[in-house]
Amino acid sequence: MKILIVDDDPAQRELLQGFLENQGYSTLSAPDGQEALRLFEREPIHLVLLDHRMPGLSGDAILERLKGMNPKVRVIMITAFGDIDTAVSVMKLGASDFLEKPVDLSVLLKMIQQIEQAVNVEEDVAQVKEALADGPLPLNIIGESRAIKDVLSLARRMAGSPWPILVCGETGTGKQLAAQLIHLLSHRGDGPFVVVNCAAIPETLFESELFGHLKGAFTGASHTRRGRFELADGGTLMLDEIGEIPISLQPKLLRAIQEGRINPVGSEEERDVNVRLISATNRNLRKMVDDGSFREDLFYRIRVLEIEIPPLRHRREDIPPLLEFFLKRYGSPSLRLSPEAEDTLIKYPFPGNVRELEHVVQRTVTLARSPVITPADLPDEIRHFQATTQGTLEERLEAVEREMILSALEKNGWVQTRAADQLGISERVLRYKMHKAEIRKPGS
Repeated sequence: MKILIVDDDPAQRELLQGFLENQGYSTLSAPDGQEALRLFEREPIHLVLLDHRMPGLSGDAILERLKGMNPKVRVIMITAFGDIDTAVSVMKLGASDFLEKPVDLSVLLKMIQQIEQAVNVEEDVAQVKEALADGPLPLNIIGESRAIKDVLSLARRMAGSPWPILVCGETGTGKQLAAQLIHLLSHRGDGPFVVVNCAAIPETLFESELFGHLKGAFTGASHTRRGRFELADGGTLMLDEIGEIPISLQPKLLRAIQEGRINPVGSEEERDVNVRLISATNRNLRKMVDDGSFREDLFYRIRVLEIEIPPLRHRREDIPPLLEFFLKRYGSPSLRLSPEAEDTLIKYPFPGNVRELEHVVQRTVTLARSPVITPADLPDEIRHFQATTQGTLEERLEAVEREMILSALEKNGWVQTRAADQLGISERVLRYKMHKAEIRKPGS
């Protein structure tokens, strides 16, 4: 990172320049605004340390002109001690941060390190978006929050490695999208991307599904079939919901990952496979290791690298662009959200995350009565949540609980046993809570 120091005090310039160069940074210095602007035009400068009060051009004027030349430049303004009004004004003008005199060098270094990290993330995100634009690749990455940018930055850096990756996150956050992005950014991007939903495979068929089988290997094996490892050869294999793999099969999976060799069911010959493994889970695998339902050696083997997808409620600034994207995809060109409806949706916690948001938009555009979607057009659980967020703590907790139960029932096709398992309660307790909250299956 190249840093420009602008200060009319030569002692201050020398102090800052010496300190930063000892920390490994490349620096330039200028005694006034005119020289600073000349250097900025000529050199690729990432960060400017700018004294606010100088003869000639003021710090405010220099900041405005720097931002005019490059809106992305970071500026730390150095202000007089206790000058809060000035600090507020420079932040409004676009300064990244401010420091009061005398400058605390340890605080300055921490600020610079944070800015450096942000710059690196932005560069990674730009490369990801450029790759997606040039593909063309079948992905849409929607979101401008720092949380989602950190995910994209990690994905870009992980893509170049051969190591197994564990993608963690709640249901509906986009774990498969992240895995596909890593695959497409890697040198395996032209190879197959094979997804196995471990939660949807009967336990008796797991081995055949992963490793394949020979004709006659078991009852019903009417023909030889390649498994998912072979289908993903030369590409990426994603094991979605890996926490659902039976403990009895985990040693064979561990061996396949470690050695790159598999044994199809019914075969005595091993076959070489070359796959990049990405696993995903919404469960706490560490806890499963502790209780003996997941092998510790397998856990560490699939988790050489780890990436966590943040829930939508932790990046609410991404909800408006997601709404815009889904409205364009599922609605008519004339359809739009009223400000009140958008506000209601932004405040809703979305326990089902982006997947739930997408389904809400699908349902709403289908049933909307006019081109302008109002809060009255939104699903009951969202309007109900909004209506009680200003109530007592008990009322708000009841509203959240009702919404979670509705979401679990809808995602599990109103099968109460599955919904109860997802919620971590017994079916009897679920029925009691449904009765208390007056929740009934539509049409019943």
